[in-house]
Amino acid sequence: MRTRAAGAALALLVTLTSCSRSTGALSPALLTELQGEGIRHRQDDVWVRYSHGIGAGGGWEEHRLSIVVTGARILIHRNDTVILEITASSGGRYSVRREGDRISLRSGEGRSARSWAFHPVDDPEAWAKDMRAVIKKSAGAGETSFRSAPFSAGQTGPALTTL
Repeated sequence: MRTRAAGAALALLVTLTSCSRSTGALSPALLTELQGEGIRHRQDDVWVRYSHGIGAGGGWEEHRLSIVVTGARILIHRNDTVILEITASSGGRYSVRREGDRISLRSGEGRSARSWAFHPVDDPEAWAKDMRAVIKKSAGAGETSFRSAPFSAGQTGPALTTL
């Protein structure tokens, strides 16, 4: 009986500590680069709803990620893993939409459309404005391409992957 209780307590402890890990760790080199660009907004460990596709093949998932917006970049990441990055050299289609306190960043069109929606802790209007400014500076002036990493361990593939 005590062994079962100890095992359950250990499992609970492992679960709680694994849930409390931050997603905001960046390499010192990348952090210095972002600081040089002027960090406008940063939110670590935010719940992001990732939606992909439309119709029967579409779906959504919730992930805890970190988001950084500078004067020159939008970066959505999980520690050193880049999920989405928009810079001046990006190409493709992007848009930012604000609904109340929710920000939705969308890429692509039709079946290839993807979006990342989150609730910033402060000033959603300023987040949206600064994100739109970065997109305007991108190679396609409102267009973008992105690097995307799979969420499932062991998946590999081209630069554009399904999360």
